[in-house]
Amino acid sequence: MKISQKGLYALQAMMVLTRRHTQGAIRIRDIAYEENLPEKFLELILLEMKNARIVESVRGAKGGYRLRRAPSEIRLSEIIRLIDGPLAPFGDADSLRVLIDRDAEHSALYKVFLEVRDAAARILENTTLADLIRRGPAGRSHPKAINRRTSDRKTSKKKKPEPTVLPMVAR
Repeated sequence: MKISQKGLYALQAMMVLTRRHTQGAIRIRDIAYEENLPEKFLELILLEMKNARIVESVRGAKGGYRLRRAPSEIRLSEIIRLIDGPLAPFGDADSLRVLIDRDAEHSALYKVFLEVRDAAARILENTTLADLIRRGPAGRSHPKAINRRTSDRKTSKKKKPEPTVLPMVAR
């Protein structure tokens, strides 16, 4: 399955809004800073999420974005479909079924692809934002973890941190 960089940013932003769900509206600037995301790009993503009624915006001094529904009601599949389109890593299920029927010689292969597609869709359909937060960060791999070896060095230039790249992220 491929998730675009935009899709990954959307999921990261939604995780911030989920972690801070009880705090009210969160400014775009704060979300961008917390997750090291480009602010202008994040604005476009959140506008798309607002139009899909996943988040809502609040105006004013205490304004920003917040989840429109409880984190336990927002599924990963909904976010990924909105940003990246269908969940299917190997095309849609109907296309695979047609290939299974038409190409008997390779039908076993297409059946495996259909099973992979169905399993990935099932996991994303059954995982909510609340589930992600309950799982918590994975040890020291959390983006905000400090690398003591590099933080002790004195350097004149700040290097921009390398973005986390998942094997399933399409560039």
